[in-house]
Amino acid sequence: MVRTPLTPEERERGERLGRLLREARGARSMAEVAAAAGISAETLRKIETGRAPTPAFFTVAALARALGLSMDELAGQCVLVGT
Repeated sequence: MVRTPLTPEERERGERLGRLLREARGARSMAEVAAAAGISAETLRKIETGRAPTPAFFTVAALARALGLSMDELAGQCVLVGT
């Protein structure tokens, strides 16, 4: 399966999600948060750095739960102005 290249807006949204998750994680380690979300620390690292700009919905939901964030809050902060 060939993956369609991401648009600049999709990349920016992924970077914004990564920043929000990194800020919410605070002093907690990647390993701790990843384990609480049921994902690998490497997956969390990729999401936080924007290398995985379009993570699966259930991955984001698990991270939000582990970090005490609401999905509405995350979605609202990740949407680009004008979209």
